[in-house]
Amino acid sequence: MRLFGQVVIARGIREKKANCKPIKKERKKTMKQFKKVLVANRGEIAIRVFRALNELGIVTVSIYSKEDRYALFRSKADESYQLKENKGPVDAYLDIKGIIEIAKKANVDAIHPGYGFLAENSEFVRKCEENGITFIGPSADIMDKMGDKINSKKVAHGVGVPTIPGVDKVIESVEEAKEVANYVGYPVMVKASNGGGGRGMRVVYNEKDLALEYETACRESKKAFGEELIFIEKYIEDPKHIEVQILGDAFGNVIHLYERDCTIQRRNQKVLEEAPAIILNDELRNKMGTAAVNAAKAVNYESAGTIEFLLDKHGDFYFMEMNTRIQVEHPITEMRTGIDIVKEQIKIAAGEKLRFKQKDIEFRGSSIECRINAENPSKKFRPSPGTITGINLPGGNGVRVDTAIYAGYTVPANYDSMIAKIIVHGQTRGEAISKMKRALEELVVEGIDTNRDFLYSIITHPDFIRGNFDTSFIEKMTEEKS
Repeated sequence: MRLFGQVVIARGIREKKANCKPIKKERKKTMKQFKKVLVANRGEIAIRVFRALNELGIVTVSIYSKEDRYALFRSKADESYQLKENKGPVDAYLDIKGIIEIAKKANVDAIHPGYGFLAENSEFVRKCEENGITFIGPSADIMDKMGDKINSKKVAHGVGVPTIPGVDKVIESVEEAKEVANYVGYPVMVKASNGGGGRGMRVVYNEKDLALEYETACRESKKAFGEELIFIEKYIEDPKHIEVQILGDAFGNVIHLYERDCTIQRRNQKVLEEAPAIILNDELRNKMGTAAVNAAKAVNYESAGTIEFLLDKHGDFYFMEMNTRIQVEHPITEMRTGIDIVKEQIKIAAGEKLRFKQKDIEFRGSSIECRINAENPSKKFRPSPGTITGINLPGGNGVRVDTAIYAGYTVPANYDSMIAKIIVHGQTRGEAISKMKRALEELVVEGIDTNRDFLYSIITHPDFIRGNFDTSFIEKMTEEKS
């Protein structure tokens, strides 16, 4: 089955194996600063960044692991280089030295990290700078300040942004954890300071469970981030998870592109996002936007970034963390504002001034994103790697699909299970929900299991339609079915 002509390309890769030479494309150079950019990532986000670079007239370079030699994303770049085979499938994309070597060999001007892997690794940023390569993102110093949950909380508190009650220090023992938890008051959240994606986060309701959860968080933090940097803060019960997209340039300009509601989560990992957050009135929306801008201005933030808040049932919001990178869910903001966030990120890194002020930002309608994962919800969301034998992607007015899969592609077991994102836009939230229902109905992925039906049950659930949900929504919905 064809995927808009992409299957042909992918088959070409298979026939020529890893030695295939990329087709040279002619580009009109529209930016003086960057002639060639390497994307240090894989999958749909690599393709997303390639498209932005293509439209800016910049030559693109991909890197790929041995496991990704038949992946679609490498065919979307002008040049493609295999990472070291002696590295594991994940470690290959974390090999700072190897990636820098390829970047120098390809004579690139800049590196875009996407999200995940090295996107928030300050050591990588410094190595780029040492080798005369621009990192498309914030500086290493800013990343250290805002990528670390403890430091970023101190920054936010310093400019009057409300923060979650807790102790802003690393917890170094179970005994210290108990002392801090008793001070803060149960329930508490045990968190990895440099974590992300829900890893290294445990909710603890009483002292008898604290030791186990603390040690588990330490192990998860060590495995995922290489360090055991754990802190404790008050757990906000039944909250909404609201984030604000910001852009900052080298000239001191910082603006926000309004909010996204990321409340629908499973095990602290986002499943579905929407914008706007229907729980917010204009006053609260402006307060949260201003708080996000103030936090970013406090460190002279340059690039795209996201400030994340928790909103409690009383309407009080608290700074949670900052993500110093592009977010998985950035497309819903693009759909509502008409602003290409990745392009703006590239332009900022190239030294350009933001071309709009806060008063220029307009948001239209409602947008929803569903993350399509290769997993089986009926089997405790067990990953479902394997070969896709057939595929049909939704389309039509107001429907966007970001993906790197095709018929014949083998989904590897080594990486995150997300294989696509469906994003819709409607004039109203009701219209956006109807479009997402239709899009999910049109989606067909054969050969592997996906969470399509599970997402459909969320989008059609009466409580979701009414906006009556918090971060425990999926847990409660699952209990209803059992």
